[in-house]
Amino acid sequence: MKIILHILRKEFIQIFRNKTMLPIIFIMPLLQLIILVHAATLEMKRIEMVVVDMDLSSTSRELTNKFKGSPFFVINGYSFSLDEAKNELKSGNTDLILYIPHNFEGKLTRENETKLQILIDAINGTVAGLSQVYCLSIIRDFNRGILAEMVSVSNPDRLKTIDIETSYWYNPELNYKIYMLPGILVILVTVIGMFLSAINLVREKEIGTIEQINVTPIKKYQFIIGKLLPFWVIALVELGFGLFVGKVFFHIPMIGNLGLLFGFASIYLLAVMGFGLLISALSNTQQQVMFLAFFFLLTFIMMSGIFTSVETMPKWAQTVNILNPFAYFMRVIRMVLLKGSGFSDISREIYYLSVYAAIMLSLATWRYKKVA
Repeated sequence: MKIILHILRKEFIQIFRNKTMLPIIFIMPLLQLIILVHAATLEMKRIEMVVVDMDLSSTSRELTNKFKGSPFFVINGYSFSLDEAKNELKSGNTDLILYIPHNFEGKLTRENETKLQILIDAINGTVAGLSQVYCLSIIRDFNRGILAEMVSVSNPDRLKTIDIETSYWYNPELNYKIYMLPGILVILVTVIGMFLSAINLVREKEIGTIEQINVTPIKKYQFIIGKLLPFWVIALVELGFGLFVGKVFFHIPMIGNLGLLFGFASIYLLAVMGFGLLISALSNTQQQVMFLAFFFLLTFIMMSGIFTSVETMPKWAQTVNILNPFAYFMRVIRMVLLKGSGFSDISREIYYLSVYAAIMLSLATWRYKKVA
């Protein structure tokens, strides 16, 4: 125990003397948390559109005003030429075109039906899909208003309405920041726990101090504990700091037990730090560690469910995700903070991640060769 304490003392002194590492630990997470929560969003607002109104009737103007009054659309141009509007779409100056043909109001009045056309730039499938949903919602609301007017004029007694009240659980205001902040916090904590601990060990190899440690009677498990524990503590402090920032700046709800969350985070950090230690044991330079860590980090992040639900991924991807520690913590932190989930709700993730941590730490300890 005394040997481990001496190693810990050495590690903390090295960490706080390293002028490169300190900003990564304390400044970078704060800036990224504040910036990325606002920037990393799938909410679509200010979708630019061009209106081609060939009818110029009161009904067409009413439909255009529906789009104009929506918070999701910005009308950045009007035209009387569909070809001209298509050129704007091709050049990327607009996202969609609303084309209202001649005799739009006349057909609606005489035949009780009419047509209009929406052309959407579908290079980005997500933007195109959401734009279509928003357009259909506005047109559907516009259509209901016309039907209500027609029924009330012909027979007021036949006009009946259905009042629909919608309630959203766990995020009633549909605030995307509340959804994104826990996910970004997982990434920042992982960078501290996995990436920096791996870099720290390889740095010992590069500057040659690892050879001095190898000739001492320090055992492998003592050396590994002394190397990992400082970053384990710092990562947990970083998690607490991130939750504080989330509460103060973004008013993120914390419904669940924070003790349970920190307990799970402790197991998670053992798993990712074991993974990072395994990478560092296989590498000889910091550059090799960065290349390997970047490959795995990018893969794990994109498959973790930070932007899209894991359940919507293909079956093979869901199976591969069993090896992705990010996916476990990404799911648990949102469940605990936003849903108030208890131990029984996340017991499966705790069990799987505990096994994962044991395997990673065992492999890393076995792979690290203490030789003079």
